[in-house]
Order: sequence, then structure tokens, then C-alpha cells
Amino acid sequence: MRTGEIKRRTAETDVHVVVNLDGTGKAEIRTGVGFFDHMLELFARHSLIDVTAHVTGDLHVDFHHTVEDTGIALGQAILAALGDKKGLARYADIHMPMDETLTRVAVDVSGRPFLVFRTSFPVPKIGEFDTELVREFFQAFAMNAGLTLHVETLYGANAHHIAESCFKGLARTLRLALSVDPREGGRIPSTKGAL
Repeated sequence: MRTGEIKRRTAETDVHVVVNLDGTGKAEIRTGVGFFDHMLELFARHSLIDVTAHVTGDLHVDFHHTVEDTGIALGQAILAALGDKKGLARYADIHMPMDETLTRVAVDVSGRPFLVFRTSFPVPKIGEFDTELVREFFQAFAMNAGLTLHVETLYGANAHHIAESCFKGLARTLRLALSVDPREGGRIPSTKGAL
């Protein structure tokens, strides 16, 4: 089984994340941030990655450290679970509709982390959740998972739908890119022989 576990403790957060890339999408999420829990739960469900994320953060300050550090730990756990990356499909892209919103997500499990995030929100908050934290999560996640990740919302009006299309788009793209392609025959999916 391709599994990874990360425990990360700082003066701001205490994060414990476990993933199983070959799971069924089970989620046990406790970050203390309701909207973020919802996003991580649907990420697990649509990626079919089992995700446990127990996070205690300095929510009396704001949600920033909790969201960013969860992204760091989740990225590191997925990277650990990937191992040598032999047989990976590696690339994937998807257009994710969410009612009036459409977001395009593309990923390369390259080992060369990079984020292009072209998504904006019509309001600064979804409930108590700062919409700018969506990008912070994607940045932390991509850098620590070693992904080249492009996220672009082509159009949308509702901030909740925009955020949800980004997280679901990431999930569905990873579901494809992290799958094992039997035609690879256990090879590294690169002419370089390494990722």
C-alpha cells in the first residue's frame, strides 16, 4: 500500500496527517476550521485518497497557520506515499464544473514544484474563512508534494463554488495522475529515468 504519515509540530500548529493513495476516499478531518474541513473531506472523497488530518492551530490569531501547515503536511505525506514513483501515470488535467463555475486543473508529478494559480474570489470571506487561504493551501501543498500544479478558474460567481471547484479539480486530477499505469511496467515515467 502506498501510504504516508507526517507529524509536524511548531509554535503555531500541531499537525498529524496520514494518507493512503490506494484508498476509497475515507476522510477523518479535524482542523477546527469548518469550511476547510469540508474542502479536505471532498478532496479525499473525489481523489479516492484516504486522508486523516488532525490539526490543532492558533485559531485565536487566524486560520492562516492552520491552513498552510495542513497543506505542507498533506503534501509531504503524499510525497512520502509515492515512493520511487515507478509506474505513475504522472500527468493529468480536468475541467471541474460546479454550478456556474468552471475551473481547469492540470498536474505533473514532476518533483519540480511550481504553482500557477489564476483564481479570484468575489468576496474576501466564505463565512469566517478568508478566501485568500485557498491559494495559500495550494501553494503549500504543491511545494511539499513536488507537483507542478496549474489551477485556473475560467469563470464563476459564487465564492463557495469557486473554492469547491478548485479542491474537487485537484482531487480528480490527482486521482488520475497518481494512478499506476500497468503499461509503464514499473518504469519511472520520464526519459531521464528519475523524477
